[in-house]
Amino acid sequence: MGDFTNLEVWKLSHNLVIEIYRITCSGTLAKDFGLRDQMRRAAISIPSNIAEGEESGFNKLGVRYFYNAKASLAELRAQIMIAYDVNHLLDVKIYKVILQKIDVISMKLRKLIEYRTKHFDARN
Repeated sequence: MGDFTNLEVWKLSHNLVIEIYRITCSGTLAKDFGLRDQMRRAAISIPSNIAEGEESGFNKLGVRYFYNAKASLAELRAQIMIAYDVNHLLDVKIYKVILQKIDVISMKLRKLIEYRTKHFDARN
């Protein structure tokens, strides 16, 4: 475990937060305060949990935080799908790009969890 900012999955999730803020600042989605705010909270939770997990100092606790990040990612995915399905003018191109980024981050988190679970002593 080390500096969370060196993790590629943290960098990708950090960029995803910025993108979520950009798409929720305009159009009809910007006026749906409930969905907009929930999407932002879910997005922010992803790199935050990765950072906490990496800096926790304990592998078992770190893995738990990585699972929390993965859960927040799933929450954001559901919210993006809802925003698109209820026609918040979420452009189809943006919708597909965001879902693709979510899939990549999810895969990388899964691999990080598998690696940490397999390669580190379970006692810590």
